[in-house]
Amino acid sequence: MARNPFFFELRVFSTWWRPVPSSAGEFCSKIEMGLLRRQFDIFWTFEDVTSIFKMTTPNKTPPGADPKQLERTGTVREIGSQAVWSLSSCKPGFGVDQLRDDNLETYWQSDGSQPHLVNIQFRRKTTVKTLCIYADYKSDESYTPSKISVRVGNNFHNLQEIRQLELVEPSGWIHVPLTDNHKKPTRTFMIQIAVLANHQNGRDTHMRQIKIYTPVEESSIGKFPRCTTIDFMMYRSIR
Repeated sequence: MARNPFFFELRVFSTWWRPVPSSAGEFCSKIEMGLLRRQFDIFWTFEDVTSIFKMTTPNKTPPGADPKQLERTGTVREIGSQAVWSLSSCKPGFGVDQLRDDNLETYWQSDGSQPHLVNIQFRRKTTVKTLCIYADYKSDESYTPSKISVRVGNNFHNLQEIRQLELVEPSGWIHVPLTDNHKKPTRTFMIQIAVLANHQNGRDTHMRQIKIYTPVEESSIGKFPRCTTIDFMMYRSIR
């Protein structure tokens, strides 16, 4: 069989070992293990190597849709302005205002030890459906979160984790559903976003925007077609 230009030969030593329990009930070290070796030849194609590389490289976190598209459907509305926001730490000029200014070029930067916290407190129990976070690994690199925990509760003393996310080089909006197993939105007084780790073991973190959405209730008068264009949405409510 003819070999393609990317065909090459690789001699591989394959090693297996069978752990043997020690007297202490723990697995022995590699030296104590029964070690088996077998040598064999494998012919690899370029496609084989590429596929193995893809298998060992974690997939990047795909970006979600722009939250403004959610708003245009008329099924949700943003309620971040109804909450009181606080941070565990921030550098001067990189705080809550930058998280909420609708500008993807600005960001919150923490200035302390992990976990880095964003606290969002409502004055009354509020129904929340979706949390949207914007992160940009291309710009922020080691400041980009790699592990995030989302918690809800009545106050700081009874927060419970409802989501934990592992992020791989995210670049765009991250949509976090705040629903239970039956897809029912959560009712809460408080949301806490905790950055547990950053890429490349970075110390401080960057977040560029955070938005919170509540479902829009159907009118009790009757159901009408939803306004989806900008022109119609200008007149969908009485001002």
